[in-house]
Parts: sequence; structure tokens; C-alpha cells
Amino acid sequence: MLKRAGRQRNLDAEAIRIQTALRATQLRQQPTVENAFGPQAIALLRLLDAACTNAEELATDMSAQFDQHPDPKIITSLPGLGPLTGARVLAEIGDDRTRFADARALKAYAGAAPFTRAKSLTVMHRKVKNQRLASVGYLWSFAALTASRGARTHYDRRKAVGDRHIAAQRNLFNRMLGILHHCLNTRSLYNENAAYPAPADTPSAAA
Repeated sequence: MLKRAGRQRNLDAEAIRIQTALRATQLRQQPTVENAFGPQAIALLRLLDAACTNAEELATDMSAQFDQHPDPKIITSLPGLGPLTGARVLAEIGDDRTRFADARALKAYAGAAPFTRAKSLTVMHRKVKNQRLASVGYLWSFAALTASRGARTHYDRRKAVGDRHIAAQRNLFNRMLGILHHCLNTRSLYNENAAYPAPADTPSAAA
């Protein structure tokens, strides 16, 4: 079980530690109380098992349906997007390429594009948005941090200028939506070097 969970070191020692903890005497109740809660716990475990089975079946079916669409290769070529998150993104933005006039319209629909309040001159995030697309956007941007060097650099740059984690993540989501819009409209796969080009050396840096 430890191997299947991804553990690689000290497997024997960890297995012994877990077994010892599970076999030790725990807080006990009166026999009648324990006998009453036992069947209840088993019934809850059966419900949990059924829910997990249903979730796995839905995920398998969703992935199969997603693969039949013309866009999955393009969508999942972007770092951080897999079959399930990609299917959710496609479901929320649709496949009508005329729906959004430009990338900025898509970003506003997802709530990723900031807006400025004129009176106070403050930049704020949008509260009126597609909540399902915004939710998958946070998962997408978080996964992209480890899947893309450019995405990680962009996030770190936003943190360096004072953004908090959520703001930096939303800014990265905003950037990636623009990249997705371009890829879908040009029917091209994601290109890391084109999406996040390396900064050109300045004369002072070269010197």
C-alpha cells in the first residue's frame, strides 16, 4: 500500500509504525455503544465506496466523451490541463469560436481579467463571472506551476512585485486563458517557448 501511494524510502519501518499504531488500544466506549456504532460505520463506508465508484465511472465516461471532440489535443497540450479539467474548460467556454470576440472577452467571462474602479483607482478582481470556469482555473494554474517553467516564472514574478498567492494564481490563469484562446483559434498546440519567451539580454547584463 505504501508503494502504491508513492512512498519509496523506509517502507518497512513505516509499515511497522502504522501497524503498531493500529493495533494499539484506542479510546473505547461501552460495549452496547460500540455495537450500535459498528453497523453505522459500516453503512457509511458502503456509501463512501459507492460514491468513489460512481466518481471513477463518471471520470472514465467524461474522458471518453472528451476524446471524441476535435479540441482535446489542443486543450490538453497546455500545461496543467488533463482530461477532466480540460473537459470542464471546454464545457464552460464551448466550441463556438465566435462566442468571444477576443481573448479579453474570454478572460472577463472567466473572472480572470482585472478591472479598475475609476473613483479610487484600485485594481480589483471580478465577482460576476462563470464560477465553474473560475474554479477549474485555480486547479489549472496550480498544476501548471510544476508542469511549466514559464508558468512558474510568471507566478514568481507576480509574487515578487507584491501579489499574494491567490492574486498571482489568478494573474497566471489570466495569462493562460489568452494562450488557450490563441491556440484554439489558430488550431495550434501549445508551445512553451512561444508562450513564455526567454527575456532578451540587456546591454548591461551582457556586459
